[in-house]
Amino acid sequence: MSMRRPGWRSVGGTALRVLAVWAVSTLTMLVLAAALPDFRLQSADGDSATRTGVTAALGAGAFGLLGALVWPLLVRALLLVPAFVLGLLVFVLNGSLLLIALSLLPDGRGSAEPETAVVVAAVMSAASSATSTFLTVRDDGAYRRRLARMAGRGRRSLGRQDGHRPPPGTVFLQLDGVGHDVLSAAVRGKRPLMETVARWHRTTHALTPWRTDWSSQTGASQLGILHGSTEDVPAFRWYEKETGQVMVSNRPTSAAELQRRATARTGDGGLLTVDGASRGNLFTGGADQLALVLSVAARRGRHNRSRSGYFAYFSDPANATRTAGSFIAEVFREIGQSTRARLRRETPRLRRGGLYPFIRAFATVVERDVVVAAVIGDILSGRTAVYADLVAYDEVAHHSGPYSRDTHQVLRRLDRAVALIAKVTEHAPRDYRIVLLSDHGQSPGEPFADRFGLTLEDLVRAGCGLPVSRRARSAASGAEARDTARAALRRPEREGGDGSGGGRGPVVLASGNLGLVSFPDVPGRMTREQIDARHPSLLRVLADHPGIGFLLVRSAEHGPVVLGAGGAEHHLDSGLVIKESPLAPFGEGAVEAVRRTDRFPHTADIMINSAYRPETGEVHAFESQIGSHGGLGGPQSDAFLLWPRELTPPTLDGSPPVGAEAVHRVLRRWLDEAHGPQVPAEESPLTDEITTPFPAITRVIPDKTR
Repeated sequence: MSMRRPGWRSVGGTALRVLAVWAVSTLTMLVLAAALPDFRLQSADGDSATRTGVTAALGAGAFGLLGALVWPLLVRALLLVPAFVLGLLVFVLNGSLLLIALSLLPDGRGSAEPETAVVVAAVMSAASSATSTFLTVRDDGAYRRRLARMAGRGRRSLGRQDGHRPPPGTVFLQLDGVGHDVLSAAVRGKRPLMETVARWHRTTHALTPWRTDWSSQTGASQLGILHGSTEDVPAFRWYEKETGQVMVSNRPTSAAELQRRATARTGDGGLLTVDGASRGNLFTGGADQLALVLSVAARRGRHNRSRSGYFAYFSDPANATRTAGSFIAEVFREIGQSTRARLRRETPRLRRGGLYPFIRAFATVVERDVVVAAVIGDILSGRTAVYADLVAYDEVAHHSGPYSRDTHQVLRRLDRAVALIAKVTEHAPRDYRIVLLSDHGQSPGEPFADRFGLTLEDLVRAGCGLPVSRRARSAASGAEARDTARAALRRPEREGGDGSGGGRGPVVLASGNLGLVSFPDVPGRMTREQIDARHPSLLRVLADHPGIGFLLVRSAEHGPVVLGAGGAEHHLDSGLVIKESPLAPFGEGAVEAVRRTDRFPHTADIMINSAYRPETGEVHAFESQIGSHGGLGGPQSDAFLLWPRELTPPTLDGSPPVGAEAVHRVLRRWLDEAHGPQVPAEESPLTDEITTPFPAITRVIPDKTR
């Protein structure tokens, strides 16, 4: 009998919680019926208080059952619609369920106007969800059992050795685009922007900078961190002559190919091959638990789980209502902030209309909520290693600037997400170490086209003697969230619009303040001599332009050569410098970073880095961005690691790690120290199991993002 008591207590506790939630929903419905003139729970002739209470109880029960049974089916259809109607549809569908529930009441006692039904459904969902969370959290045993069961779907319990807890797990949280300078500022002062992170920095964690490769962007950095190789990733996007294709790091097909190449090159499945989970990333890292991972978004059939995290999260109508409300609030917040910037005539400033407010809301609200919920599910199910990317800051900084008031608000919300994840580790079946890191920083500056009145493509075509548009154009922004949103909504990949053109002439691509020029009709990489013979003015036009810092070309006679203004040259193989090195303003490590990229098979015929002003840290993005990354110059190359002091230091001499591959080795060492050497896998295993994060867990700590 004693063996069964915990089970009976669990069943009884669950029944009591269901009854409590039902009672609160009934009371909420009665209050709303009294307050809203268009919401009725009585017959036309009137009913007694008892009869009205019974009607409310029946209506609340029907609404709850419909939410549990019908809502998950609606979510699957909901995820097929464009992001900009997400918020509206969540409220409309929830209100529709309430109208159906009222229609089931006997004798027509329940009725409501459609707009009133939307309000009532939203309030009832919020009340019932808050009640359920409150009651569950107060019972730690039930809290862990319920969340772990819903998160892990009955995964194996973790074994104990000699009565001790299993080795600690590790959660790697990537704060996308948050540079070392930004994080350092956010944890300083009496009232730091990031209170939780600041407390860690003062007590339990150490902050270490690390330097990116020349290609300072998520595609290269995350591929290196998760798969141990940044080889042949010269930029965020580049042209491959042998196939005639433009590779773009955040396109599903390109991400899948980059992961395949890295895995083949290293012979290792990735950082997360042993009981790992990858959440919100471009690449899997070898994990067998995936959600919102772009490299599998192009797959068809049961192995395509890039959108499973969305379904898992939004299958709870309360979750959907809460996130939809925050989504709409974020859209209006962006409209207000952009209007304020325009009225104040702030410079530099971008046009932030069109779909951008919805793309921003997707990155800062929807993706954040889903990723955080998935990480919480992984923690409660005891996974060994979790790597998750929170992209909110990077998206806002591209358009508002890396040091703007807009990004300060995002940093505060990221801090609350980190605090929430840390809070949940108290209920995990094992201890957890949380490592915060970034993939790059961002450098401020006016976009090249805005500053100089023409795009990089226009300048290249002028240097080649080709026609140039009479009006200045802005290169489209390559912010990561846009294509991530398209993949999440199962939209086809965009063709064109990336500088590849469709006619004759060079292919000109932009990756932040890094530009790439390729001549598709010439096989292999063109030499400096070939370029000069074909377009005698091109290299000088580019090198002497005030918005360009240096060019990299390959000479048949001298090997890799860096060209600067006024005839300055730096021959990388011999070390010969003519006049002064164009790389001197870019600081330590620039020479080696450029030399390494020169060795890549798909380095462009001409690699172009924008000008850099050390006194201000400014660069000129070749895309429409006032906070950019992708090349050399300023804080964009300085990422960070915030790691528990109980771990061994990243480097023995205290120097910053150089390159994402070095960071991969550090993270793998930390995993090995806790669990022994990680057994590499030849290929990322894919199973049918989909982690379903606990729907209401994101309300353990109140959401103040609205």
